[in-house]
Amino acid sequence: MVSAPHSTSPDLNDIVFTDWVERWLPRAWRPYARLCRLDRPIGTWLTLLPCIAALIQAAGGLPDLRRLIVFSLGALLMRGIGCTVNDMCDRDIDKHVERTRFRPLTSGQLSMRNAVWFLLGQLLVCGSLLFFINEMSRWLAVAVLPFVFIYPLCKRVTYWPQVVLGICFNWGMLMAWSDTQNVLPLAGIAMWVGAVLWQVGYDSIYAYVDVRDDRQLGLRSTAMRFGSRGKLWIGGFYVATIALWAWGGYAMGLGWGYQVGIAAVAVHLAWQLYTFDLQRPDRNFMLFRANLWTGALLVAAALAGTLI
Repeated sequence: MVSAPHSTSPDLNDIVFTDWVERWLPRAWRPYARLCRLDRPIGTWLTLLPCIAALIQAAGGLPDLRRLIVFSLGALLMRGIGCTVNDMCDRDIDKHVERTRFRPLTSGQLSMRNAVWFLLGQLLVCGSLLFFINEMSRWLAVAVLPFVFIYPLCKRVTYWPQVVLGICFNWGMLMAWSDTQNVLPLAGIAMWVGAVLWQVGYDSIYAYVDVRDDRQLGLRSTAMRFGSRGKLWIGGFYVATIALWAWGGYAMGLGWGYQVGIAAVAVHLAWQLYTFDLQRPDRNFMLFRANLWTGALLVAAALAGTLI
């Protein structure tokens, strides 16, 4: 086990060394679990919850259980694949970033060769899910792979890598519509764009944690682009998110319960903006996690709109 040093400053390391991975998994398995972020399921939930909302909207109610299982496994596997690719590309960078310096590849717990084999295994298992979705959805699944592989490189050339990440994280929303109805309606696309903008907002809050290290390493992010105007920029993305989600539900003909749910989402996002502090990276960690509530509220809104 790699031990984190003691410090009087806020601990920005994103690995918990006393979690279930350390207690329950065999030593040889632990680096792989951390590489695909099994120890931190928040990313999987942030991928899955908007997708569940889209499945509910596309089905006009509770989605088919088989489809829900397939999309849940897809969210878990695609998030793991993305994290593996990211750490492989950033292994020489992560050692210089306070938040990522103990990740398996950069700390030497796992070799690059083994990481490649692990990535291929994840791709193979994920590919098997293609047999359980329709043809249109299979093509969409293949279409997202280039975004997954180029995302880690974007921070080297653009201040907007969060846009690519948002596309990847929320792609399942499009597939939910294509697999359920074999179409991509304009309202469904609007919901997806709204989710991408939501992710740009909340991942920008997260990106402020790394600004100091990113600047020293010559990397880029929306946080560096926004600078001291972070609240204004993120607020704009959140407003656009609410507008697109509200219109999407209206265009789908969802009931009044949906708009009440979206109003609750708006209040929650406003609270995030109020709490956001450019000088408190440890607090920004908390705000990033708070977006689980945003996703849960979106699912609740979709249920209310289709069932009430």
